[in-house]
Amino acid sequence: MKDVHSKQSVIVMGLGYVGCVTTACLAEIGHSVLGVDRDLNKVEAVRKAQSPFFEAGLDNLIQRNVTEGRLQTGTIDEKTLGAADVVMLCVGTPSQANGNIDLSHLRRVCGEISALLRPRTKRLIVAVRSTVFPGTCENLLETIFAHRDDVDIVSNPEFLREGTAVKDFMEPSLLVVGGSTDEAAQSVADLYAGLPGEVSIVSLRAAEMIKYACNAFHALKIGFANEIGSLASSLGVNPEQVMATLCRDTKLNIAPTYLKPGFAFGGSCLPKDLRALTFRAARLDLKLPLLESVLPSNDEHLRRSIRDVLELPGKRIGIFGLAFKEDTDDLRESPVITIIEHLIGKGRTVRIYDPHIQLDEIYGSNLSFVVSALPHIGRLLTRNLDSLISSSDTLVVAQKPTASALEQLSASGLPILDLTRLGMKPPPALRSSA
Repeated sequence: MKDVHSKQSVIVMGLGYVGCVTTACLAEIGHSVLGVDRDLNKVEAVRKAQSPFFEAGLDNLIQRNVTEGRLQTGTIDEKTLGAADVVMLCVGTPSQANGNIDLSHLRRVCGEISALLRPRTKRLIVAVRSTVFPGTCENLLETIFAHRDDVDIVSNPEFLREGTAVKDFMEPSLLVVGGSTDEAAQSVADLYAGLPGEVSIVSLRAAEMIKYACNAFHALKIGFANEIGSLASSLGVNPEQVMATLCRDTKLNIAPTYLKPGFAFGGSCLPKDLRALTFRAARLDLKLPLLESVLPSNDEHLRRSIRDVLELPGKRIGIFGLAFKEDTDDLRESPVITIIEHLIGKGRTVRIYDPHIQLDEIYGSNLSFVVSALPHIGRLLTRNLDSLISSSDTLVVAQKPTASALEQLSASGLPILDLTRLGMKPPPALRSSA
C-alpha cells in the first residue's frame, strides 16, 4: 500500500477495460477512488464488488478495495469534484470512417467537469488516459477549461493489454506523464509511487505521441515477423528458428540501436539486402508490403532532407560528412551524395569535408561509385574543417562529428542544419532537421 501521506483523491471517468482496471489498481496502491460511467450496469456491478467484465485478477481487486472502502462508484457532482485531486479520463476515442479519432466523448466529459467546478482552494488535475493526437490536451485546456486558472491538464497514456491488464498496471513496462505544468505532471507521477520502474516525465505533446509510437511499433514488429516468417517458409526455412535467433541479439536487434530519428540510411548492405529480399519474394509470388515499403520510406525521408537543405540561406553550402555514416570511408549508396547532386543541380556551390575520406586512398567499387555520381569530386573535397568553414555560407552536418569537430562547427557562427539529430546535446548554433 502507499503511505497514507501520499494518498490522493481520484475520480476515474469511464469504467471500460482501461478505466475499471485503473480504478481498481489505484485503489489497491492506496488512493481513494471514485469510478464513474454513463453505463449504470457497470457502476452497479463495481458497487456490488464485482467486475463488469472478465479480466484476470480484477474481481479480487475490486472486492478487496470496495470492502476496505478505498473504491466507490457513483456520479460526479460539485461536492465530489471539489474534493478530488485528479480526474482521470478513460473514455473511448473510436475511429471515424476516414481514420480520424472521435473526440466527442472526451469533450463531453470535460464539459461536464467544467460545468461542475466551483472555486477551488487546490488545483484540479485533469489526466487524459485516452489515446489522443498530440495537441489534444492543449486544446482542451485552451477551450473547455479556458476560464479556469485552477485546472491543469496531463497526458498519462495507458499501456494495458486485455487479459494481462492488472499485471501490466502493477508491473508496468512503461509509465509516461506529460503535463501543462511540471507540478501537475509530478503529481500524477506520484500516483504510481511504489510500483516498479521509473516514471518518464516528458512534454505534454510527447506523452500523447509516445502512445501512438508504441502501438505503431508493436504493429510493425508483428507485421515484420509475419512477413519474414512467410518468406522463410516459402524458402523452406524454419521461421520460428529465424526469429528466435534474431531476438537473441540484444545489442543491435532487440535494442535501442537504430531507434533514433536521424538521417536516411545507406551503405553497401541495407539497401542491397532489402532489394534482394523483395526481389526473391516477387519471384515466389509473395507480397511483402511492409518490407517493400522500407526503401521508399527511406527515399521519402531523404527527399525531406533535400528540401530542408535547399531552403538554407546562402549559395555556398559546406557539407560535413560524405560517407554513409561516421567512422568509415564507405561511400557506396551514401545519401549525402544524393543531396550534393541536388545542390549542384540547383546552382549551389558545394564544399565537402569528411575526416576519413582522402580521394587518393579510396579504390575499387567505392571509388567507382563516387566518381560516377560526382565526376568532379576532387574539386569539391576540402582537406580540413577550417577550409570547409571559411568557404561556406551555411553548413550541413550529414554525419555525427567528434566533440572537437562539433565545437569547431558551433564556433563558426554560420547557420547549421543538423541532419543527424546529434546524440550529444547540440549547441544553440545548431538546429535539427524537422
